[in-house]
Amino acid sequence: MAVPYATQVLLLILLTTLHFRASIVAGLNRSCSEKERNALLSFKHGLADPSNRLSSWSEKEDCCSWAGVRCNNFTGQVMELNLNTSVGSPYRELSGEISPSLLELKSLTRLDLSSNYFVLTPIPSFLGSMESLRYLDLSLSGFMGLIPHQLGNLSNLQHLNLGYNYALQIDSLNWMSRLSSLKYLDLSYADLHKEADWLQVLSALPSLSELHLENCQIDNLEPAKGKTNFTYLQVLDLSNNNLNQEIPSWLSNLSTTLVQLDLHSNLLHGEIPQIVSSLQNIKILDLHGNQFSGALPNSLSQLKHLEVLDLSNNTIICPLPASFANLSSLRTLNLAHNRLNGTIPKSFGFLKKLQILNLGANSLTGDIPVTFGTLSNLVTLDLSSNLLEGSIEEIHFARLLKLKELRLSSTNLFLRVNSRWVPPFQLEYVLLSSFGVGPKFPEWLKNQSSVKVLTMSKAGIADLVPSWFWNWSLQIDFLDLSNNLLSGDVSNIFLNSSVINLSSNLFKGILPSVSANVEVLNIANNSISGTVSPLLCGKTNATNKLSVLDVSNNVLSGDLGHCWVHWQALVHLNLGSNNFSGEIPNSIGYLSQLESLLLNDNGFSEYIPSTLQNCSTMKFIDMGNNQLSATIPTWIWEMQYLIVLRLRSNNFKGSITKKICQLSSLIVLDLANNSLSGSIPNCLDDMKTMAGEDEFFSNPLSYSYGSDFSYNNYKESLELVPKGDELEYRDNLILVRMIDLSSNKLSGAIPLEISKLFALRFLNLSRNILSGEIPKDMGKMKLLESLDLSMNHISGEIPQSLSDLSFLSFLNLSYNNLSGRIPTSTQLQSFETLSYTGNPELCGPPITNNCTNKQGMSSENGSVGHADGNFFGTSEFYIGMGVGFAAGFWGVCSVIFFKRTWRHAYFHFLDRLRDVIYVTIVLKVRRLLDKS
Repeated sequence: MAVPYATQVLLLILLTTLHFRASIVAGLNRSCSEKERNALLSFKHGLADPSNRLSSWSEKEDCCSWAGVRCNNFTGQVMELNLNTSVGSPYRELSGEISPSLLELKSLTRLDLSSNYFVLTPIPSFLGSMESLRYLDLSLSGFMGLIPHQLGNLSNLQHLNLGYNYALQIDSLNWMSRLSSLKYLDLSYADLHKEADWLQVLSALPSLSELHLENCQIDNLEPAKGKTNFTYLQVLDLSNNNLNQEIPSWLSNLSTTLVQLDLHSNLLHGEIPQIVSSLQNIKILDLHGNQFSGALPNSLSQLKHLEVLDLSNNTIICPLPASFANLSSLRTLNLAHNRLNGTIPKSFGFLKKLQILNLGANSLTGDIPVTFGTLSNLVTLDLSSNLLEGSIEEIHFARLLKLKELRLSSTNLFLRVNSRWVPPFQLEYVLLSSFGVGPKFPEWLKNQSSVKVLTMSKAGIADLVPSWFWNWSLQIDFLDLSNNLLSGDVSNIFLNSSVINLSSNLFKGILPSVSANVEVLNIANNSISGTVSPLLCGKTNATNKLSVLDVSNNVLSGDLGHCWVHWQALVHLNLGSNNFSGEIPNSIGYLSQLESLLLNDNGFSEYIPSTLQNCSTMKFIDMGNNQLSATIPTWIWEMQYLIVLRLRSNNFKGSITKKICQLSSLIVLDLANNSLSGSIPNCLDDMKTMAGEDEFFSNPLSYSYGSDFSYNNYKESLELVPKGDELEYRDNLILVRMIDLSSNKLSGAIPLEISKLFALRFLNLSRNILSGEIPKDMGKMKLLESLDLSMNHISGEIPQSLSDLSFLSFLNLSYNNLSGRIPTSTQLQSFETLSYTGNPELCGPPITNNCTNKQGMSSENGSVGHADGNFFGTSEFYIGMGVGFAAGFWGVCSVIFFKRTWRHAYFHFLDRLRDVIYVTIVLKVRRLLDKS
């Protein structure tokens, strides 16, 4: 009987197992309900799907198999909807309208619509009725308007991310107090400035462990009731706000829970408090971009779990604490852009886990410790822009096998390694500008096969570039070898880097060939010869990316050819200071993106081609020192973005029309040394930038190129003659405000409106045939540094207002018909007599002509018998002064002598004055003695 019974039990277990497996299989094959499928189709209908990512959403397919949809395996109910467009996604962003049909998804626990394009759309309030939601992510999707209070009904919500939207606003956070299950909250870039109690409300959320409030317009970290109730908070991000205070004391309440604290880019000030050192479990501490001062507290070295410490861009003044070597978990140490001084401690070599060390832009001195060579995990080393000195040898790099980024620019360090040295690392970024690399070319580079960026400008290299280098450099994105004494023939080389700067060297030969990848080619200040045709016409690929071409200051010659049409990406073209000749080709005018055109100091003739008016965004034109003739084309006055116009030393004729006043952004107008005639337009005050009405928020003559490594070293330069000497302006060009119309045939009076150019610094109208008087209000041009009106026919007196020009350092009024006394002032009397010579009717210092009372009547001052308009140098003045003094003196003395009460009061006043003076002197002497 036992055997049949056991068999029955086994059969029962087998049947039960088969039934259970069948149930699982049936559950796994469970499809979504028709109601939820229709709801999702209705949701799809409201969206714009440019990349057709929802193509699987059709009535023929089970909605549980649709892209982005996840269902419950047993019930078939839709549980998750993941339609985010993450970075690197093959799809484009969804847009359109979010349909209320989502309310039919009763079991939906996760909704992720982040990184889409719902721009200017408010967050739908009906989302607050989806009570089963635990995860809601609407970040980076362009939502705007008030965050709906209905979201407070989502009592099961654990993750809420509304960060980085267009313009979300919050009037109150009281609704959030009902989200008792919330663990993660991101409201970054939402405007919180109207909610004064945000800290009190959010700290009361019992489960909150991660809080991100970047750029929320928060200006106060003090809780309304004096304390906070954060219980489990591990991550706190309050970066990019308006916190103008010290670090609050309530952070000490988070000493055991906080793992990450990010307060960067605020206005936090004072010394770094001991509170920070009490955060015993902190791993990431980011306080960069504030106004912290004082010294680094040694107590920071007690944070044994600290992995990232970023205190860069503050004003911390102290030596580097040697105790930081105790931060055994440290992976990143960034103290750049402070005022750190002293030497680098040798003990930093004990930071064995260190991957990033950035001490750049400080005032560190001494040499680099040899112990740095033991930092085997180091990936980035930045010691640039310090006062470090001494040699760097092979031992400094002995165990740096992982080093990828080496930044030692702008130091007094120099590299001293064997010519056969093979580095243990493979660098990607090599920044050694203004650093001692030379005099020999570094052969160790040949073994570096991963370099993306190489800068060795001003590196003291005086050598022939080895033949292997040009093929090796094909891998580099950014190459800067400028300002050395490098030599070699570049005729047969091929350049492929995005940014190439070979300027200010000794290269020779014809222009090299470049690939379509090159964006910037600067080979100025060399000895390159031949024509531009091999470069321009040798490659006619319409996809050329070349934006900057600077071949100025070479010995190039011939005409410019007609291949410019193939270089449509050109923005900046500098062909100045060569030996080019012939006409300016019409094809340059088809470079529609051109902003800067420098053709100065060549032999171009004929006229400016009319096709250049197609370059409607032109900012910078320099065609000075050529042989151009005819009239200045009228369309040039209609280039509304023009900032610099330099056409000096040509053969232009005709007049300056009133249309010039339309150039409201102009900062340099140089038309000197031509044959222009007529009068100066009386509308110059319409030039708003010169009048000081418009300023530039950024430098429009400085440009950045490249994505991985920003190239911002290309700045326009210009040679000007502001004070009689030719000077080159580059970094400070944007500050110049100049008008030079000298050496022409301009006639008529100086327009009164020129006095309204309050931002003008240099004005030169010399060597014309101007007449009339100097405008009386010219003294209102307070920033004027140089004024040259010499060699004209200007008459009348020098306006008294010129004595108010406190910045004036160059003045030339010579060889005119000026008359009368030179106004008395420290400024005008400081110039030599040459500034006034050739005006026989002028008198008074600094010239030797004395002013007398025989010089007639001054209409300006209305004084009779004094042509200089000044009564103070005459005999009548001194006679009157003597009589007045006698009358005043004896008038006062006689009253004191005869009136007893006045006499007593007067002597009593003198006694008190004596006592006050005596006591004051004694106190000051005592203070000085105490200080010494």
